[in-house]
Amino acid sequence: MERLINIDNGGTLTDICVGSGSEFAFTKTLTTPVDLSQCLFDGMTKVSSVIYGEQNLSGLLHSTQHIRYSSTQGTNALVERKGPRLGLITDDAAIVNELRTDAESASLFDDLVGPRTSVVSDNLDADALTTTLVAEINRLTTAGAERLILAAKTKDREALFKRIILESFPRHLLGSVPVLFSWEFASDELRSRRIWSGIINSFLHPTVERFLYSAERRLRTYKIKNPLLIYRNDGASSRVAKSVALKTYSSGPRGGLEGTRALAQAYELPHVLMIDVGGTTTDVGTVKNYAIATERRGHIAGVPVSYELSDVQSTGVGGSSIIAVENGRIVVGPESVGAAPGPACFGFGGKKATITDVNLLLGVLDPDTYLDGEMFLDAERSRAVISESIAEPLGLTVEEALIEMASAYAAKVSESFASSVESPETTTVAAFGGGGPMSACDAARIAGVRRVLVPKLAAVFSAFGISFSDISQSYETNITDWTPEQIDAAMNELRARATRDMFQEGYDIADCSLEWASLVEDADGAVTRTEFDSGLDVSSAAGNKTLLALKAIRELPHSVVKGGSPEMKSAAVSTMTRSVRTSATSVEDLPVYQLDQQVAGAMASGPAIVEGQFFTAQVPAGWDLEVSNSGDLILTDTV
Repeated sequence: MERLINIDNGGTLTDICVGSGSEFAFTKTLTTPVDLSQCLFDGMTKVSSVIYGEQNLSGLLHSTQHIRYSSTQGTNALVERKGPRLGLITDDAAIVNELRTDAESASLFDDLVGPRTSVVSDNLDADALTTTLVAEINRLTTAGAERLILAAKTKDREALFKRIILESFPRHLLGSVPVLFSWEFASDELRSRRIWSGIINSFLHPTVERFLYSAERRLRTYKIKNPLLIYRNDGASSRVAKSVALKTYSSGPRGGLEGTRALAQAYELPHVLMIDVGGTTTDVGTVKNYAIATERRGHIAGVPVSYELSDVQSTGVGGSSIIAVENGRIVVGPESVGAAPGPACFGFGGKKATITDVNLLLGVLDPDTYLDGEMFLDAERSRAVISESIAEPLGLTVEEALIEMASAYAAKVSESFASSVESPETTTVAAFGGGGPMSACDAARIAGVRRVLVPKLAAVFSAFGISFSDISQSYETNITDWTPEQIDAAMNELRARATRDMFQEGYDIADCSLEWASLVEDADGAVTRTEFDSGLDVSSAAGNKTLLALKAIRELPHSVVKGGSPEMKSAAVSTMTRSVRTSATSVEDLPVYQLDQQVAGAMASGPAIVEGQFFTAQVPAGWDLEVSNSGDLILTDTV
């Protein structure tokens, strides 16, 4: 069986998980912010050593069916507001106020667009309109707009604007300041949602464009026949040229959600909250009754967009989030030190305190075994930074500061998912990512959750979750009030588009499954989905719209997750202890359990440390641990 390479690129670390049947090899590598394609190739080279016993990147690539890639770079860019300055041109003065309806949307609009807006009058003749558009584009670009979004009231009006712009500006000049035309990007008739989609896509696009095309170019030097696939927020994959930047937002967490759904099914858990703690963000999603929570019209950073997205909430707290003192209190995030310079203990010049520095000084992390011993952590650098930036401003000892910082961090993580907890008895937290297992129990206890599940692949679990992805493309068209003949023509047109797009993905349409559906959308935007019926009433009664939907799918091999707790129990085996600070005045020698050395059914009680590959889990006092049939870690609060 050919291999499938799944890569989840984070702000600090990049995860690689290679699957072939039920066998997996995985690793982690530092993200390289200057050239993100470099860490992709560093990671693949590194995992080739795991598979072959020596570096053999070419052999790995030529034995691989597809490379599926997701990235949190877009998510991180939006959280930290690091992206191009945008300009908005519209023919409706009221829409600017509509885009700023509350504090959250107003803040986002001000950060991304700000004063770089232009309203073009409806009452201009052709010559005046041309003169006005040229002048406004020049004004906005002079004001610093690096990308423009043009959004008119109607498709025809926007098409006129586009025609004038293309005739008035040489292609090479216009290309240096890209223009997104809202109706072409999304056919959504709700203007505010359509414009927000264009704004966010324009902001995210350059963040992902540079490294994706760079990665494709580097892959071509190895004569790889199959294109690089981008993993999307809807749980599917497609080639770079057939994707939009907006759908890469929180795509990594969608991989985590797919893996979480597999865990929920394997362990028969009715309600599971995913908390994926990376370097820059904690991403939270819900799996209830084995279904992933999604939104027909998704929300990003609190604003509505035109595409369906999984319901993932991203909070600016992670292993590389800066912990600082503001107004006499400790605050966590959202700004992150990322991979460069990284936490102070990395030794790359970092001057800001992070939870990684805290856990190193508390003794939770072993400086000699971090990243499986591939990186030494410098505790003295951490101590110096925490003393200067936290302890001294608050008048605390370093030891007191460490306990306060750990408590503030756990509270911030808990805050990210507490509102999604329905019942302590039925809710399970699935904790993964490099930092998830480390603070999960403390955060869960604050939120009232009594069960935490840490998968054995926790450190690369979002990359593992990508292995449940297929290649697909989706289409919709409004067929409200259409005749049967018009609907037949629409079906033929969608089928033709799917045939073309899947061919460009590398597959014949005959090898794909086609899922047809009818979407009935009421006046409030609520949608009822049914299998398509040619006899369906498509009238616009009661303000309803009927949409014809098609999804073309080329299935790829999926992973299998086993669950369950064995009947035979035994005591977990620890061959070492670690001195861990449990309060400002006390240090305890805690047992350390190597997860991959425990048999199914192994049990122990906290306080303890569990070491998995590339992750460390804390088991506080009052929590029990058990190893499942598949080697996952089940943690239960007994207090």
